Order: sequence, then structure tokens, then C-alpha cells
Amino acid sequence: MRALQLTAWKSPPALREVPDPEPGPGQVVVRIAAAGACHSDLHLMHDFDAGLLPFALPFTLGHENAGFVEAVGAGVDHVSPGEPVAVYGAWGCGRCHRCHLGAENYCQRAAELDGAGAGLGCDGGMAPLMLVPQARWLVPLGDLDPVEAAPLTDAGLTPYHAIKRSLHLLHGGSTGVVIGAGGLGHLAIQILKATSAATVVAVDTKPEALELATALGADHVVASDDDAASTIRDITRNQGADLVLDCVGVDSTIALAAQVSRPLGHVTVVGLGGGTFGFSFFSLPYEASLATTYWGTLPELSEVLDLARRGLVKAHVQRFGLDAAGDAYDALAAGTLEGRAVIVP
Repeated sequence: MRALQLTAWKSPPALREVPDPEPGPGQVVVRIAAAGACHSDLHLMHDFDAGLLPFALPFTLGHENAGFVEAVGAGVDHVSPGEPVAVYGAWGCGRCHRCHLGAENYCQRAAELDGAGAGLGCDGGMAPLMLVPQARWLVPLGDLDPVEAAPLTDAGLTPYHAIKRSLHLLHGGSTGVVIGAGGLGHLAIQILKATSAATVVAVDTKPEALELATALGADHVVASDDDAASTIRDITRNQGADLVLDCVGVDSTIALAAQVSRPLGHVTVVGLGGGTFGFSFFSLPYEASLATTYWGTLPELSEVLDLARRGLVKAHVQRFGLDAAGDAYDALAAGTLEGRAVIVP
């Protein structure tokens, strides 16, 4: 079969002929219906010199995956060929305390593993077939469209995890701000509306992104310009936001997030824009916290998919064939996508 593989650091991926995978004991082969293209893939392609990541090359890209069980190895009895599944992408050891809680994204033995998960040092889903080394990483899809479900495994799961850790702040009268209404942010807006009583404010530079945010239920939309902070302050009656999700993560957006936060608020940087923030006693409101986040837990993926089945969260996707994966990444880099790019092998 053909697979889109990263073959060299600081180089674009290449379509290569690779053997069809076969499942060993405890393993499952999934026929991929869709694999999401993520901004973090661009970082893998362009930002790392050899030796900076403990990943052996080559490997197949694609860490947002959904499809149908193709074949199962010995000892696998809770999924069957033909069953629609989503693939949890953060692969932990399965034996440490955090993995036992389902938080394989924060596996305590991650440094000892060969790769961080699907499409991250291990073969991902940008190919017709994908080997999933442990059946526990498969989550039933039910009647969800796999093409729309694939981005939920990261672009939905990551903001869901970030929001869930701050739900105690999001009572009636609170405000949640989403900076960046693109691939991550358009899902974060829906998750905030579905899970909290907060007033939701969306911020973006592009009018079309703000139009999408309004259609998805944002209570207010704000252009990301020199007046954005004062506008958000006015919306919050000068109280500031209880939660700010920065789905961009560049210097200017982290600075904006800090400006509009309130005492005891949470600022969570979700986007991998490479921005930095200078911390001092007065750089944030009192007892406000600034955090990053990485993916979400296996149980949380089930919760995200349940929100989708209930019609509360829906990924807006643009479909690309495997031959056009390069076009998808070009559009992602140029910022011309609306929603999420999905490769359909």
C-alpha cells in the first residue's frame, strides 16, 4: 500500500510503498476512512533537527484517525472486523498510574517508549491500513461519520480536556474566551457551549472565522486587533475572563490572553504557535494560572464522541485524497482552511 511518510527531518513527507500491516497478538488493523491533518505535523516536518526527538524515521503521519476494523490478532475479542472505531492517538505504556487512569497522554514512562503515539514516531493513519498495537486504543464510533469523527480524536479532545480542567470556573455569569476560531477553536467554542454556562467570546483575525464562530453559537465575536483586549473587557463588564483558551499560541495571542484574564482565572495555551510569555509577579492577575495542555485522556475521548453523537459538537472538515495531502498541508500552513483538513485514503 502507499503511505504518506516522514522520511527526513526538515523535509516534506513523501508517498512511499510499504507492506500491508498484519496484526499480531493483541493488535488490530484498522482500514482508515479518515486521518486529520494537524498543525503539529507541520512542526514535525520543519522544526526539528535530527536527534531532537526520540523518533526513528521513517514513519507514517496521521495522528487523528477513524475507520473500520479490518483484522484482529489473537486474544482480541471486544472489537470485530467491520466495526467503526476512532483511534486514541497518545500511546502510553499501559502500566503506570496515569495510564491506569486513562491519562496515557501523560504516561510516566513516555521517555522509554518508541514514539509518542500514532503518527508521532509510530505509523499513523495516512495510508489505507493502520496497525494499532493495543486494542484498548480503539473507541467505538457507533453511527458517527468517521470522516467527521477523525478530527475529534485530537482537535476535539485537546480543547475538551483543557475546558474540563476548568469547568469549576464556568458557572452562570462567567466568560470563556477562545482565541483562534480555526481547526481547534471552532470545536472549543462548541464544547464550551455544550458543557458550561459560560458566555463564549471568539477572537480571530479572519471575518470568515468569526462568521463560523457565530454560526456555532459564540455569544460574541471579536476581531483580533489593537482594540481586542478593551472590547473583551467591555463584554465582561471589566471583570475579565474566567477561562481563556489560546488556540494559536504565538506571542501576541498569549499576551492578549493574559490581558483579558481575571483573578483566579485560567489561561490555557492549546495552540503550538511557538510563542513565549515573560512571567513576573504582575504579569497575570492575582492567582491566575498559565498552563499548556497535551491531548486528553482515553475516557475523555469517549465523552467527546458522545457529544458528537448527540449533535452538540461537529467538526467542519475539508476532504483531501491521499495524493493531495501536500495541498492540505500547504493550505494549513497558509491559514486558508475553514475548520479541519481530513485526508481520506
